[in-house]
Amino acid sequence: MLPIDIRIEVRHMNGRLLVVVLAVILLLAWAPATAQVADVTPVTEAMLHDPDPADWLNWRRTLDGWGHSPLDQITTENAEDLHLVWSWALDAGAQQTTPLVHDGVMYIANPGDVVQALDAATGELLWEYSREVEETGSGAGGPRRVRGPRNIAIYEDKIYLNTNDAHVVAIDSRSGEEAWDTDVGGGAGYQYTSGSIIADGQVVSGLTGCGRYRDDSCYIVALDARTGQEAWRTSTIARPGERGGDTWGDLPLMFRAGGDAWIPGSYDPVTKTVFFGTAQAKPWARTVRGTDGEALYTNSTLALDTATGEMKWYYQHLPGESHDMDEVFERILVEYDGRRSVFTMGKLGVLWELDLETGGFRSARDIGYQSLIDLDPVTGTVTYRDGMLQEIGEEIHWCPSTAGFKSWRAMSYHPEAEAFYIPLNLNCETGTFGPVERRAGGGGAGPVRRTNHFHPDSPDHLGELLALSMRTGEVLWRHRTRTPINSAALTTAGGIVVAGDWDRHLYVHDATNGEILWQTRLPTSIQGFPISYAVDGRQYLAVPVGAGGASWGTLLPSELTPEKRIPRAGNGVFVFALPE
Repeated sequence: MLPIDIRIEVRHMNGRLLVVVLAVILLLAWAPATAQVADVTPVTEAMLHDPDPADWLNWRRTLDGWGHSPLDQITTENAEDLHLVWSWALDAGAQQTTPLVHDGVMYIANPGDVVQALDAATGELLWEYSREVEETGSGAGGPRRVRGPRNIAIYEDKIYLNTNDAHVVAIDSRSGEEAWDTDVGGGAGYQYTSGSIIADGQVVSGLTGCGRYRDDSCYIVALDARTGQEAWRTSTIARPGERGGDTWGDLPLMFRAGGDAWIPGSYDPVTKTVFFGTAQAKPWARTVRGTDGEALYTNSTLALDTATGEMKWYYQHLPGESHDMDEVFERILVEYDGRRSVFTMGKLGVLWELDLETGGFRSARDIGYQSLIDLDPVTGTVTYRDGMLQEIGEEIHWCPSTAGFKSWRAMSYHPEAEAFYIPLNLNCETGTFGPVERRAGGGGAGPVRRTNHFHPDSPDHLGELLALSMRTGEVLWRHRTRTPINSAALTTAGGIVVAGDWDRHLYVHDATNGEILWQTRLPTSIQGFPISYAVDGRQYLAVPVGAGGASWGTLLPSELTPEKRIPRAGNGVFVFALPE
């Protein structure tokens, strides 16, 4: 906060005095809000596991990752009556944010390590926290101060913010005052692009920024939620001499890169297990990084004990992956017919089902767009097709591009429909991987020359919202858009599905048949994670919009749909409801 030094000298002329008074008024207008948030009850473990229907307490509302609201005031019959009730501008920068709502207060992260508390019914600012950090360094997505995390977490009377320079900060949920700040990255160049989940009293999250060569690996880290003390950290790379270490051949730890856990995890309180996905090994191409084995524990689902961080089990979806086909995305926990399963889908568009308690393979359903691998649906065995493992400098064509069909835009599970609603982007690539210098600080993804293409099954549309049966993998319906679907999906008990595209369209669909019940166009790209909540019995839809930070989501439209343009700025959240 800037210091204010005001001196009023009455013996000077009136014009001087008037100017000083005006300056005071302007400074007060720009001063950050410091109001206390009244009547907010502490969030307990029980509340996180079974939230009040009016609240949105976790990244995907519940710790099982469903992205589903039990509210049913907005239905297929009245969705056409939705209208804007308030909106709020967010700070400039790359954002993919998720609001949280508790007791009528919305907490939302902005780019630049800023968190705000708003009245969830009116949009009035209650308080703002802005972390003061030195604007140095950069990473995925640009300078550290211009990226916002995908989510924040709430527990007891604290909001938890993961920062761009790999700190976790606890903020008082009533006042916005900082409670503690823990440096998780240790100045080693790690980053957070997503926030934490709360599991058994711990703040748990995965690091990214793991592509550069350093004499260390990436981690999933747990902190004590009350003190910020580190409880454990688990490497996402099998280190030399440890279990799975030989899957990297004889590479020293320095050159075992990747395994970023850049999407929040899920938590099962029955088994006290957290589930995280990991990203690919780096450099992407196995011929560039010098491995011919599985390169554990990349592109895997990891099941970790919340008390110790011990790995209970792992399942590697794409052994020794070679094309940037992340399997890092959300893990959705579903119980049906007496079985408990973990579902996930990576960039290739394969829906995986694993046994929640053992990690055993249950099914793999390819939606049919990829051209890289052959998949045995009975065993889950993956083999690369002929010609798909190219040499350095060799040009090949494959689908999807390194942008993926599926990406950070999370799918939603609707329990009544027993269906997943999945944002996809249909695209292919012609590309060439180049060599990488092996030295400390080197590495990264690896130089690649690429040309993007529309998918042959969708020559005019990049985006697709796909409804897929949880039990059978059958396609129930699909809605295609000219530009990418650029938000996560949201479902509600009112039978609706909410998602939006890069070209500023927000859609509300009928979950049963995909019919568009209502749509509107917002100032910029629909981007982030829509939520639904209630205040005083009234249901709201909150939809983040913004620019940047969309992986290749900004490249694909500009290259393949040159007639489409969006503003370069305009981050915000737009909140809709039915007429009172």
